[in-house]
Amino acid sequence: MNFNLIITLIVFIITFYFIITEKIPRSSAAIAGGTAVVFFKIIDEHEALHAISSNLEILILLMGLMIIVNIMAETGIFQWIAIKIAQLAKGDPIKIMIFLGVVSAIASALLDNVTTILLIFPISILIAEQLKIDFVPFLFTEIFSVNIGGAATLIGDPPNLIIGAKSGLGFNDFIFNMGPLVIINMIFFLALMVIFFRKKLNVSRLRKTKIMEMDASRIIKDKVLLKKSIFVFSLVMVGFLSNVVTNIGLAVISISGATLLIIITKEDPEEIYKKIEWSTLFFFAGLFILVDGLAATGLISDIGDFILYITKGNSKLTVILTVITSTIFAPIIGVVPYTISFTKVIGELIPQMGEDVAPLWWALSMGVCFGGNMTLIGAAANIVGVNIAKKAGKDIGFFQFFKFGIIITFQSLILSIIYLLVRYF
Repeated sequence: MNFNLIITLIVFIITFYFIITEKIPRSSAAIAGGTAVVFFKIIDEHEALHAISSNLEILILLMGLMIIVNIMAETGIFQWIAIKIAQLAKGDPIKIMIFLGVVSAIASALLDNVTTILLIFPISILIAEQLKIDFVPFLFTEIFSVNIGGAATLIGDPPNLIIGAKSGLGFNDFIFNMGPLVIINMIFFLALMVIFFRKKLNVSRLRKTKIMEMDASRIIKDKVLLKKSIFVFSLVMVGFLSNVVTNIGLAVISISGATLLIIITKEDPEEIYKKIEWSTLFFFAGLFILVDGLAATGLISDIGDFILYITKGNSKLTVILTVITSTIFAPIIGVVPYTISFTKVIGELIPQMGEDVAPLWWALSMGVCFGGNMTLIGAAANIVGVNIAKKAGKDIGFFQFFKFGIIITFQSLILSIIYLLVRYF
């Protein structure tokens, strides 16, 4: 083991210790780790800047979506949807849980996981309070749903953005390849949630009536802003779906839509820019540098060779091993850093396999997106949801989350393996 590899592994382990424990902000830990590999001359300054510039599409795409979603959120549309769902379910807690799960999955596919949780879960708490029931079943359903639903599209989950940028797979590719599995997975998942929580979700007819009496129309704060936001968001979605024909990059579509929305709504740009999750963007940037430093030591190439040695180059075994290892390890070290690292491994495998490697990318997406449900630290949406619950008076511990997460993740893994074998081999 060479000196550079030892230093990089130490930096890598320390960085992820702080990312997982959050003893310092995750973005600070990632930037510090990236800086350290440059400081110890694992890679030079120009290589570090190249690590960021080569992934700039991901950062700009995220930035544009953050702006659009933040402006839309001002209208109250997401809370309005949640209340309408509860009324559609006629106040029945089990139906509300199912509907909230479906909406969370769809919203996360079009927005992102963290935004969906931030917008929908507070309203779920309000609904649970009206019904006088524990909101924990709603919380778990929404968290697991956003991690499953986010896998359906290129923009739904940060790992998919990374996979799309590295593989060249487009927006429609994700919908056609990941969409069917997400639907199947959601059906099985929601059935499990009903089994888990049906005894906790019994309420009186009076409580149901209170939900039906809630006035959703008061939630919409600005109808003009809402119309403008929906118009621009629709244009962006059309742009994403048609980019195969137009060849306009997703980042360009995203940031153009954000700029258009700022102009037509006459929002103060400085106020909008303050709402961008800069810490998330810096978190990505730091990890890009750190993982490139790891690749420079030759470790990632060695991992690729090891996988090929185990599978003997058999594409079916390689794909199955990818989804299994990704499901197990991604929620331990974090889905984003794991994805960035493993895309490098796939880059080493591509020349060796000599076949269609698309199933390998789908296996990685399935593993990291669905695997994020296993632990409390597995995905950002998990941490955000649990933090909201704590502020509302419910402290959900690591093992309480893991008790449900491991079952949901195992179900997703089995379905993923079956889906991969049936569809691609």
